[in-house]
Amino acid sequence: MPAVGGIGPGTGKEYPGNLTLFVTVTCIVAATGGLIFGYDIGISGGVTTMTPFLQKFFRKVWEKKEADKSTNQYCQYDSPTLTMFTSSLYLAALLASLVASTVTRKLGRKLSMLLGGLLFFAGALINGFAKAVWMLIVGRMLLGFGVGFANQSVPLYLSEMAPYRYRGALNIGFQLSITVGILIANVLNYFFAKIKGGWGWRLSLGGAMVPALIITVGSLFLPDTPNSMIERGQTEEAREKLRRIRGIDDVDEEFRDLVAASDASKLVEHPWRNLLQRKYRPHLTMAILIPFFQQLTGINVIMFYAPVLFNTIGFGDDASLMSAVITGVVNVAATLVSIYGVDKWGRRFLFLEGGTQMLICQAVVAACIGAKFGVNGNPGDLPKWVLFICIYVSGFAWSWGPL
Repeated sequence: MPAVGGIGPGTGKEYPGNLTLFVTVTCIVAATGGLIFGYDIGISGGVTTMTPFLQKFFRKVWEKKEADKSTNQYCQYDSPTLTMFTSSLYLAALLASLVASTVTRKLGRKLSMLLGGLLFFAGALINGFAKAVWMLIVGRMLLGFGVGFANQSVPLYLSEMAPYRYRGALNIGFQLSITVGILIANVLNYFFAKIKGGWGWRLSLGGAMVPALIITVGSLFLPDTPNSMIERGQTEEAREKLRRIRGIDDVDEEFRDLVAASDASKLVEHPWRNLLQRKYRPHLTMAILIPFFQQLTGINVIMFYAPVLFNTIGFGDDASLMSAVITGVVNVAATLVSIYGVDKWGRRFLFLEGGTQMLICQAVVAACIGAKFGVNGNPGDLPKWVLFICIYVSGFAWSWGPL
């Protein structure tokens, strides 16, 4: 979910600049903002398969599972309350993103990241000590507000700090951070589910405080971007900051273009109305369709509900959580491939290759489910299913996911 409201030269020029240690460290710290989103993606699906969690908050779902011990678990997670627990975060993130764009633009990227971390920390704290469903939902909404602010500001911060030649690779750092968060969450779910006493789910949900603290503390030490400083009238400070970021003294051309872009953006009276003009329609179309089709790839089923999905098609509880760990490892590894190849092979090639790979794997998995599983509860040869799902995840992770 890229941020909006930023400024940049937009001229297509290759500005000089080095990948300095200062930029590398700041981008790594900022990219950890993706950990909060990734951790939540991985943790929620695993927690909803834990029996003590279902017994305490969603007893009807647990009773439905207990009533049918066959391997066919289809529709046993059909609960409006459970759906609200899962979806409340994303509804809150949607609402927060509308406010976060203004905060990010007017008050700076750092403050937006700080707010995101604090809100996420508060939500994790409430969820970890939850006694009732309403506490879970309130906590999830606070998590969503935090995700909305972080996902708005972090990608923008990375793109503004990165030198021209390394912008593609450093931007994907945010997506890499998300995949690492997913993997960590899946691993923790696997081990926390084995804790005797049935309180492992509290550690899973409360553990989100750790990535929240990382981005909160990190944002306090991060420098503001030159773009953000120019937007807020700090022109001379922005010039000095740009020199330090690029590692060279001659930044006049890029600085002039940044100032010109800022001045031009302030003269635009009706930005939303202008987007509908004929000359901007191709840009607007692509800006809408790319994230739209990204959501339609079906990756959310795997990333959000991997343990539930594997449990539904016949895996045991431990096997479901371990399968989620496997897909998490593949996700991280494939994202590293994208970081290596995005500036070498180009985004278009990766989009086409990844899309084709996902389409083939989806067709194979659908055929296997129909032929081997059907409605009789017999999952068939499980390892092959995981293989094709992993190939599908890798196709997304080096194409439509980070790009």
